[in-house]
Amino acid sequence: MANGFLGNILRVNLTNETIEVEHPPEAWYRTYLGGTAVIAYYLLNEVPADCDPLGPENKLIFATGPLTGTPIAGGGRNGVGAKSPLTGGFGDSQGGGFWMAELKRAGFDHIIIEGQADRPVYLWVRDGKAELRDAEALWGRDTAVVQKMIQEELDDPAIRVTQCGIAGENQVRFACVVNDLTHFAGRTGMGAVMGAKRLKAIAVRGTQQVPVADRDEVLKLVRRLSEDVRAGTRNAALHDTGTAGGVMGLKATGGLPTRNFQEGDFEQAEAISGPTMRDTILIDRETCFACPIFCKRVVKSEAYDVDPVYGGPEYETIGSLGSNCGIDDLPAIAKGNEMCNRWGMDTISAGMTISWAMECVERGILSPSDFDGIPLKFGEPEGMLKLLEKMAHRDGVGDLLAEGSARAARHFGPQAESVTLTIKGQEIPMHEPRLKYGLGLGYAVSPTGADHCHNMHDTAFENDVASVSAFGVIKPLPADDLSAEKVRLFYYQSCWQHWLNSAVMCQFVGWTKHELLDAMRAVTGWDTSLFEMLKTGERAATLGRLFNLRVGFDDRDDELNERFFRAFKKGPLAAKWMDHKVFNRARVTYYHMMGWDDLGRPTPSRLSELDLSWAREAPLG
Repeated sequence: MANGFLGNILRVNLTNETIEVEHPPEAWYRTYLGGTAVIAYYLLNEVPADCDPLGPENKLIFATGPLTGTPIAGGGRNGVGAKSPLTGGFGDSQGGGFWMAELKRAGFDHIIIEGQADRPVYLWVRDGKAELRDAEALWGRDTAVVQKMIQEELDDPAIRVTQCGIAGENQVRFACVVNDLTHFAGRTGMGAVMGAKRLKAIAVRGTQQVPVADRDEVLKLVRRLSEDVRAGTRNAALHDTGTAGGVMGLKATGGLPTRNFQEGDFEQAEAISGPTMRDTILIDRETCFACPIFCKRVVKSEAYDVDPVYGGPEYETIGSLGSNCGIDDLPAIAKGNEMCNRWGMDTISAGMTISWAMECVERGILSPSDFDGIPLKFGEPEGMLKLLEKMAHRDGVGDLLAEGSARAARHFGPQAESVTLTIKGQEIPMHEPRLKYGLGLGYAVSPTGADHCHNMHDTAFENDVASVSAFGVIKPLPADDLSAEKVRLFYYQSCWQHWLNSAVMCQFVGWTKHELLDAMRAVTGWDTSLFEMLKTGERAATLGRLFNLRVGFDDRDDELNERFFRAFKKGPLAAKWMDHKVFNRARVTYYHMMGWDDLGRPTPSRLSELDLSWAREAPLG
């Protein structure tokens, strides 16, 4: 077995309470690597296309990567995947923290959860052993309470816990998986799958070291990053103000989502910005396994009684619960973040569902009586906080909103549907396609529905393309370009992002591509290349595409919401809009670059080129 892997995959059947360990060959690890690609491999091979995402036939996969648990910063993340209860298609999400590194140190690369328990249980994994334990006493409790109870029951405060939260128990379709209380695999509803299986948590403790091929080279890379961080030459801003440090830059360019993406220039942006958080409610900074950057926020506020045990809001939460709801009350946003973390709910989908409801009321499509009498108005935090509680507990109208904005809108009719902002059923993240045209294309073709993490952010390539020059991209391009040249840039960058998600690496650490190549060689001992890494990312994206085709998605689902083809009326992007014909042409160009036909179906020859010939015989929709 290659270094960087243990060669052990834990398979747990909750229906018959059996636990087995599988040992794939090294060639399988090199082909699929981990994270997204491994998740897609198992879903495509083992999950029936017509299965209920919340039923026993669905499988929940926790997947590490080759750098997980090593001293390489950024390898503290974990991938979680299943058939998504939110979209009905490929479900995949990534979260940070310490839990997955602990799993690797406990002797396992991945966990496959199948079946459905007849009562609440949790999985206890320690140094090569695993057992199911009763979780009746944990059911219905807040995430901080659950983690403490497990650590006390097992008499070890160093145990790491991932769990589904009360929202997952209630099968909120955008419930997330919670690592270590403050880190989240937030998107596509993986917490709902975990809750439906009655798997409350997975507790892990490991004491072994992850083997690496060249420890001296690994430590050399670690020292380089640590020295840069200490010197302030790498990631100084991320440490200082976190991901919310980008709020004012987005406002200046007109790309800060405001009032359900009706505008891009929030007047009170400074009140919810990273510097304001740092100077007012920030009390500490946290980090993930082996990372010297400490970008995670810990906040506290007497206003709204914000509990710091649940960390603090990232940019996506600042946007979704803040500017996109027209709210400039930072403690209220922090409280909304705490509530989502306490109950295990994706802040993006939750916030977008609320902003949709606010616009419906603002336009007179719906009224407060449709929302249990709660006054819903852009800029008012009371309604936002009340709806979060109702959704997590499926109380009253929260039972409908917990289905996500797309299903809720269908309940109310075409007018309500006209202001929803989802792709394949998943709500749009906090990045504006009218600012970043390539990102808009990425939203449309994403296998998980709208996603910003296996995407490109065009503004990063307007003046400098050094980060992609290794792929032959040497010409900067405007953010509002969607030519074949831009699609080429998107093709390479998105395949790279899918590699990062298959290696389960954080994109914020700031490793260069060549540094990550050095890290892969030093850890695994493989004579790998950037070409092989890029192809692994393309393989992951293609596997996700195949799964979606089999469950019934097609090229008609690769579409942006009509709102993004209309110009803003004011702000820096006023009178700018994306041409739909140009967008459609770019989409087909992307299909062809991926080796897909005009309808977005992978060709047999490209499947063979990606070593996926085994997938050629299955129906493609």
